[in-house]
Amino acid sequence: MRKSLRVAALATTCTVAGAVLYGTAATADQDRPRATKEPQNIGLLVGEIDAYYGATKGADGVWKSSPDSPYAKDLARIQAKAKKDIKKAARKAHHGHGKKPAIVLDVDDTALLSFDYEKSTNFTYNNDSWDAYVKAAKRPAVFGMPELVTYAKSKGVEVFFLTGLAESQREGAVTNLARAGYDTRLDATHVFTKNKANPPAYLSRCATPEAWKCDTVQFKEGTRKHIESTGYNIVGSFGDQVSDLAGGYADKTYKLPNPTYFVG
Repeated sequence: MRKSLRVAALATTCTVAGAVLYGTAATADQDRPRATKEPQNIGLLVGEIDAYYGATKGADGVWKSSPDSPYAKDLARIQAKAKKDIKKAARKAHHGHGKKPAIVLDVDDTALLSFDYEKSTNFTYNNDSWDAYVKAAKRPAVFGMPELVTYAKSKGVEVFFLTGLAESQREGAVTNLARAGYDTRLDATHVFTKNKANPPAYLSRCATPEAWKCDTVQFKEGTRKHIESTGYNIVGSFGDQVSDLAGGYADKTYKLPNPTYFVG
């Protein structure tokens, strides 16, 4: 689930900034680790995040990330490695070795950048404001990701999107992906959302119409397994959260940087 107190959760994801923020300890009767030292000052941490993204506020009031920021450079390094891996996997598949290759992308902060929402809400989460933001379909693409999708397709690799967004948010997500430059199929067989009212049969071990019990890992693992069951081999899985990538059913995983929130 997405943590509501995002700034407090930033410490768990700030390894991209290269620093261990504070030590933790846990006891037998305490499941959640507690800080053994004073955590990093939250104002300084937000400043580090702004610098990492190259945060600028446009005349329209929208917060943007800079294309020459450390964030953009980290993305470019990951994408360069992914393209080499995709090329190699596609060449192998096209010589008759294995199923048709595919890649799977998360949406939020993997395909579409939500930095303006984070800054505008001071890194806090609210269901209603988030829903309105998603349905406005105005998020920019994460730097370099539409180009990576185009590259994969040029090599004969199928592209799927797998997001924790609700089924009611599908239209906003699909519209936004198209507007952001993702020139690929965006129908219901290529974009997978959480349909809690009518969960697919392949998630039956953790979801029924009466009760949705899938956590993020179970939902994404089960969906990747389903995609592979339809004749594909997932050669690359992309996400900004560890929970996007855990559970297998992908030859390689690519963790994109995101120090602004944590999804367990």
